[in-house]
Amino acid sequence: MKIAVPSSGKRICEHFGHCENFNIFEARDGRIVSEASVPNPGHRPGFLPNFLADMGVTVIVAGGMGGGAVTIFEERGVQVVAGASGDARNAVERFLLGELKSTGAVCQGHAMGEHGENC
Repeated sequence: MKIAVPSSGKRICEHFGHCENFNIFEARDGRIVSEASVPNPGHRPGFLPNFLADMGVTVIVAGGMGGGAVTIFEERGVQVVAGASGDARNAVERFLLGELKSTGAVCQGHAMGEHGENC
C-alpha cells in the first residue's frame, strides 16, 4: 500500500494543493517499510490527484482538500483521509493501526479563492 501525505517538510500541510512536498510511505503488513519525499509539482485543478494516483498511491492522508480533488481521488480508487494534522509519519502509523479516521474536512469556496477551516 502506498500512502501520500501533503506536507511542509515532515508536517502535514493544512491544505492538500498548497503543500511543499508529498511524503510517500510504502506500507506492508501494517508497517511502514519505506519513505520518500516528492516535491509538489504545482497546484493546478485536477492535476495532483491524478499525479499521485499515477504514482500508485492508494491512500491520501491530508489536512483539508477541495471537493474536486476528493472526487477525483475517489474516481481513481484512492481512499481519502481528511482532517489529519501533525507529523506525517505519525499520522500514517495511526492510520495503519486503525486509529486515524477521516473527519471529512473538505474545503468550500475555491471558486472565489476563499478557504474554510483546515485549509
